[in-house]
Amino acid sequence: MKFYQTKAKKLEGTDFHEVRKKAFDIYKQITSRSKRRPYIRSAYFKKDKIFLALFWQHLWDKQKWQDRMRRLQFFEAGIELIRHSRFEPSSKENPNKSGEILHRFAGSTKEKELFFVQIKEDKKTGQKYLISIFPAG
Repeated sequence: MKFYQTKAKKLEGTDFHEVRKKAFDIYKQITSRSKRRPYIRSAYFKKDKIFLALFWQHLWDKQKWQDRMRRLQFFEAGIELIRHSRFEPSSKENPNKSGEILHRFAGSTKEKELFFVQIKEDKKTGQKYLISIFPAG
């Protein structure tokens, strides 16, 4: 699988609240561009919208704040990957719901840290949602 090299670094911070504030500032910039649901456009999906709200729900489902922080540190790099990557993701049908396809993109930060971005596509409507951003390993 090819991975996209981002120009963004991992979000710096020593505790969860510091990293969350930086990630949420990036998210607020994205939400200010739309009056409705926040989204970004994807280069791979021919400029289709990728909706972001599901990412935050999935993040708060995580029990440990360390896991949340680890995922949020890659938020800026993940957004850049979605916007600019044209590399083909690994795609498979969701084993839990047959009406969904899961796409997993690989990326690398400026510091050469590998991470993944997972996007869910609804087969019926064609809408795509950012589910998760997480480091490899």
